[in-house]
Amino acid sequence: MRFRPCIDIHNGKVKQIVGGSLRDEGDQARENFVAGISAADYARLYGKDGLKGGHIILLNPQTSEYYEETKRQAFAALEAAPGCWQIGGGIRAENAEIFLRAGATHVIVTSYVFRGGQIDYGNLDTLVRTVGREHLVLDLSCRKRGEDYFIVTDRWQKFTDVKLTREVLKELSGSCDEFLIHAADVEGKSQGIEQEVVRLLGDFAGCPVTYAGGVGSYEDVEQLRTLGRGHVDVTVGSALDLFGGPLSYKKILELCEK
Repeated sequence: MRFRPCIDIHNGKVKQIVGGSLRDEGDQARENFVAGISAADYARLYGKDGLKGGHIILLNPQTSEYYEETKRQAFAALEAAPGCWQIGGGIRAENAEIFLRAGATHVIVTSYVFRGGQIDYGNLDTLVRTVGREHLVLDLSCRKRGEDYFIVTDRWQKFTDVKLTREVLKELSGSCDEFLIHAADVEGKSQGIEQEVVRLLGDFAGCPVTYAGGVGSYEDVEQLRTLGRGHVDVTVGSALDLFGGPLSYKKILELCEK
């Protein structure tokens, strides 16, 4: 199990937010933490520890007045630690190469591939042809509806009709290099992981998978290792001391590396 760092950028600042609170209208979100340092500063910090495969997420849509500043912060982070970061947020086939040329190893995509509530295989094929499967991460972030978890799009605001299942993971793994899954209902709450989601990911033995959402204690990390069978990587956000939380960044690294 590897620790995957994250840099979430909203309204031009590095933040930790409550995932389910994000709204495009008015660029609103319930904030847990707003950083006093830049995205590039965080990128350099993680880079010194040799961490790779983390994700930078632009949380503003391109229609936002803050988008250009959010994008500038993201590009500065890519430049500060080249070859270390994946990047997501509003990426589609037409603009994906811009982010790769800026230094991202992978682009992270959801909404472009999940359109009209379904998997858009045409867009997925176009994306694979444009950037290559080896540079593509599919974000299958999910929220619970009834007894099942459904993939959500548009910064976790819209439900699709696609359930997160082992069969969907297997099918889509042929078109990407990795998966990133935020359990959006618990994202930013630091009150425990979505055990059902982690167990599902642990049963999947395909491409690398990173889980994010709800980690609030060292016990959560150990539980994630057990349920994920050691091959589900983890992101810790709001609970990390780097973002004002109680968990030691250094200790989390030690737990993940042991």
